[in-house]
Amino acid sequence: MVRYNEFASPNCGPRRGGALPDLIVLHHTAMASAEAACARLCDPAAEVSAHYLISEAGAVQALVPEELRAWHAGAGGWGAVTDVNSRSIGIELANCGTEPFPEPQMAALEGVLADVMRRWSIPAARVIAHSDMAPGRKCDPGARFDWRRLALAGLAVWPESNPDAAMEDETDTVASFDAAARAFGYPAAETAALLAAFRLRFRPWARGPLDEADAALARNLARRFPVDAGRAGA
Repeated sequence: MVRYNEFASPNCGPRRGGALPDLIVLHHTAMASAEAACARLCDPAAEVSAHYLISEAGAVQALVPEELRAWHAGAGGWGAVTDVNSRSIGIELANCGTEPFPEPQMAALEGVLADVMRRWSIPAARVIAHSDMAPGRKCDPGARFDWRRLALAGLAVWPESNPDAAMEDETDTVASFDAAARAFGYPAAETAALLAAFRLRFRPWARGPLDEADAALARNLARRFPVDAGRAGA
């Protein structure tokens, strides 16, 4: 059972147009400590916030009620969603961006995700990184975050281990990758920015130009998890 502290941030407001949350966006704080991050997220002058902040030790601070719009996502999009703040729950993880995420923090995140996904009927494919919805602008939660762990727990998605099986012949790798990334949910962006965001989440060890492995993984995700498929009000 996750224990939540009281709501603390004034940086929030109504969700626009009567929207309900159907995305979860994960961030890292890039600050010296969870305490410093909490102070900033609760500072009216900063004009930023999130619904939850999770410390390295796994303490969960609830900062904004889920029914309200926190200010965590900024410019970007996912599928048909352009006002991500109005359609999402934002979760900040205390981490500088270059360190592994500790076991207590990951376990606490799994508990929060399971609760939020159940309350709002959010599928695993709509748990995304800040870097996913803002390619070229954001890089969090970063290359050290364990997305595969979340996928194995049913709290995110991951490509199949052999995505080239049953693949159609593709002659234009760039066009194939761009189309598949967009079909999965990534917003319009230059191929280089899309590739950097995609690899940050699914191939953080990969280097060099776009290759067929990138395109095959993207096609696999797009075929299995087409963004907005059957979602009302997308």
